[in-house]
Amino acid sequence: MKPIKNLAQYYVDLLVRLGILRFSILLALALVALAVVVQVGITLVLNGQVDDIDIVRSVFFGLLITPWAVYFLSVVVDQLEESRQRLTKLVEKLKDMRSRDQELNQKLQNNISQLNLEIEERIKAEEAREEAMQDLENEVYQRERTQVELAERTALLRSFIDASPDLIYYRNAQGVFSGCNKAMEKLTGKPENQLVGLTPWDVYSKEVAQQIVDTDQKVFAENTSLTYEQWLEYPDGRRNYFELRKVPFYSKDGRHLGLVGFGRDITERKRHEESLEQASRDKTTFISTISHELRTPLNGIVGLSRMLLDSPLNEEQRHQMQTINVSAITLGNIFSDIIDMDKFDRRKLELFPSSLNFGDFIAEIESISALMASQKGLRFDMERLSELPLSIDIDATRLRQVLWNLISNAMKFTKEGGVVVSVSSEVVSEVAHITIEVEDSGIGIPASELDKIFAMYYQVKSGEDNLHAVGTGIGLAVSKQLINMMKGDIQVSSEEGFGSTFVISIEAPLSKVVAKDELLKSPELNIFMVEDIELNITVARSLLESMGHEVSVAMSGSEAIEMFDPEIYDLVFLDIQLPDMTGFDIAHYFRKHYATLPPLIALTANVLKNKQEYLEKGMDDAISKPLSVVAVEEVIANFTTGGLNKSFVNSSVIDDAECADIYSRILDVDMLEAYVNIAGVEPMKESIKMFEGMMPDYLKILDSNMVAKHQDGIVSEAHKIKGAAGSIGLKHIQLVANKAQSPNLPAWWENINDWVEEIKNEYDNDIAILRQWLAQQSKGE
Repeated sequence: MKPIKNLAQYYVDLLVRLGILRFSILLALALVALAVVVQVGITLVLNGQVDDIDIVRSVFFGLLITPWAVYFLSVVVDQLEESRQRLTKLVEKLKDMRSRDQELNQKLQNNISQLNLEIEERIKAEEAREEAMQDLENEVYQRERTQVELAERTALLRSFIDASPDLIYYRNAQGVFSGCNKAMEKLTGKPENQLVGLTPWDVYSKEVAQQIVDTDQKVFAENTSLTYEQWLEYPDGRRNYFELRKVPFYSKDGRHLGLVGFGRDITERKRHEESLEQASRDKTTFISTISHELRTPLNGIVGLSRMLLDSPLNEEQRHQMQTINVSAITLGNIFSDIIDMDKFDRRKLELFPSSLNFGDFIAEIESISALMASQKGLRFDMERLSELPLSIDIDATRLRQVLWNLISNAMKFTKEGGVVVSVSSEVVSEVAHITIEVEDSGIGIPASELDKIFAMYYQVKSGEDNLHAVGTGIGLAVSKQLINMMKGDIQVSSEEGFGSTFVISIEAPLSKVVAKDELLKSPELNIFMVEDIELNITVARSLLESMGHEVSVAMSGSEAIEMFDPEIYDLVFLDIQLPDMTGFDIAHYFRKHYATLPPLIALTANVLKNKQEYLEKGMDDAISKPLSVVAVEEVIANFTTGGLNKSFVNSSVIDDAECADIYSRILDVDMLEAYVNIAGVEPMKESIKMFEGMMPDYLKILDSNMVAKHQDGIVSEAHKIKGAAGSIGLKHIQLVANKAQSPNLPAWWENINDWVEEIKNEYDNDIAILRQWLAQQSKGE
């Protein structure tokens, strides 16, 4: 088969190679030749010879069948070729299909593998999902438990935060409140839901908010906690002092979230600090006490030196004794200033006018001032520009205090030149209008300071020597107050570097003066004196005996009670401070056990600031140590008018004129009278009750602002008190509150504490006086 197949393939290839025409010719020739060969062969076999006819027949037969054979073969070959080509194409397609089938099979295998893998992964994922679901359920359960625990802890923490008296709040990075506790709600006056979303500018005053925002920015900028102290105000106006701590906080990724703030009320600690300052100020009182004790030996020096000056002395001894006397008097004046200018008592200054030989008074000032000036190498002149009144009714101690203050200041601030004091007087309707000028050539006072020097505690700073900074800044203020109480005034003019001039103008009624020879003619008395210091006894005994009086002395309270006999003694001098009891105790005992008593005169080493206190505690009068002839004779003259052996009964009772004076000083009488005439007494009483109910709150808020040193708060509360006091006619409280609400006054800060204390201490007493006045009006009705 294979050779036939090869032969057929060769036949087809030859047909294709030669083409059908040439192949047909060639095939025809081959067939003719084959026919000739076959014919010849057969003929030879059969006949043994070959004729030409046989060859012709073979050729003719070959030519006859050749076209048909060639056509048939050509058709067959052509069909076969077409079949072969189709078959080849089919084979090619089959190969392609096989190749694609192999690829598909490969893809199928791959897909099957991938599908198997995905199935396995899905099975695993399902298992993992089931496990995850289980874990999720566990996690949800744990989270629910955690949330419950967290909610419980949050509620517990919130209760702790709300129960805390400290401020706790949160603000975000934009400075907006995010939450707070109850204490913060109380401070701001806003519940938490209203506070959230607000900034410090929306909650606090501008001043407070500025400091809060500044510290917030510092915390954010430096990324550190900050602790500082600040005054914060409650809605009712109270100001408390807080220690504030601010801490920044951040998210886990370091993003800034805001800050947490804490605030602790340390107002009490601040008050304690203020009390320490108050304790420091109390040293002034202690010094006053010490100076009081020092006056005892000093009084002895003054008294003995004065007695020696009245004895025969040579010129040198007299000069030396005058120096001792003036030095002791000067030192005594310093002690007097310390005691009298004590800021705790200066509101109690009172005047106790008595008859004064004005000429002798000026001569005394001239003598001592000249000696002081000579010791400093300065010139002193006393110029009497007009005739001076012989005697005036005035508080000599207070006037002397004012003049000593002005003259000593003039000498203190004068390096060269001198001091000139000019005195003039004009009498109009039995009233002496006295003008005293104190002029120095010292350093002077700057023009900008002239309107401030009379403010309490104000000290002028002048020049490189800074001389005006010396002292407490109290003297001029008290001096002006005293002169104003004498219905006068103090004016000042000065040019820096060229000296100053202080002008005092006062009014004093004329009084009858008792001549010295008349004083000496006073009756000789048997005087009982209670004094425990030997030096004072020596000085007082010498003085009184030189005046012709007989003196008996007891050195303790018990000895005085044992020795005293009201029928024997005409006058009693009682020292206030004794080793076993006070002079007031003795006076109380005498008045309790004896129906009739001689005048009881208190002796005090202190400056006599409030004689009424001595009268109210059982004394008939009071004089200062060391005793002077004038003071003793004035006492004798006062009590001999009605009989020396009769006690000055009810001397502490205030007469109608004094009541009217008190009412005019404490109350707005004109306004009250108009109100009572229109509305009656009862509505005013109701207003007083309302005022008494309001004052504690006013004072509480005022105190908090005082501790905070918050000027606006002080001014605001003082303004409220002024208005409330004015509405019920408390003129005194109204005037003091007006000062407290006026921060533009000179040395306002230095005085505000005393004005506030005066309001707190005096308003109850002023209300009592107002009720007394209303009671009188009710009786009048």
